[in-house]
Amino acid sequence: MTHKQIILVPTQKNPETNTKENPSLSLSLSLLSLSPSLSVSAMTSSSSPSRKALSKIACNRLQKELSEWQVNPPTGFKHKVTDNLQKWIIEVIGAPGTLYANETYKLQVDFPEHYPMEAPQVIFVPPAPLHPHIYSNGHICLDILYDSWSPAMTVNSVCISILSMLSSSPEKQRPTDNDRYVKNCKNGRSPKETRWWFHDDKV
Repeated sequence: MTHKQIILVPTQKNPETNTKENPSLSLSLSLLSLSPSLSVSAMTSSSSPSRKALSKIACNRLQKELSEWQVNPPTGFKHKVTDNLQKWIIEVIGAPGTLYANETYKLQVDFPEHYPMEAPQVIFVPPAPLHPHIYSNGHICLDILYDSWSPAMTVNSVCISILSMLSSSPEKQRPTDNDRYVKNCKNGRSPKETRWWFHDDKV
């Protein structure tokens, strides 16, 4: 997995796309493992992607991921399952010995119709952790959530990568372009509508 830093430029997409909300599936996780991370500067687009019902392949894949977690949950993970597969709320606890030790945050994961061929949308539910690659609106600059996504990845591996990104940070601060980016992300715009350039593998 490549980790880089980014600078963003706004792109305009179709503003008429509608977002359909679904009841949420909650998973409470305490994550202790690590894995590389990245991100930095960004700018946005103009609309969030429409959410269509999950395909049969997506449903089967997510049910498999949940079953594997129940049978053999990763160390430090706790989960609570509800009826809906398309939106998960995941609780993450900062790893010991890091700036975020014992701090609790929530991730929201929205799965597209053609998951895992298409990456899920993953954001922090505000208040988001202070981090150079995490915006105050919860958007995360991490390559595996966008250009570097692979169908072989899972919710488990995404969570571990995000925890690694937190754990490797030497300081708590927002991205330098936070205010501008967040201002351009009104009306529920998706981070997947942002054009991200990654070139920082330090954090």
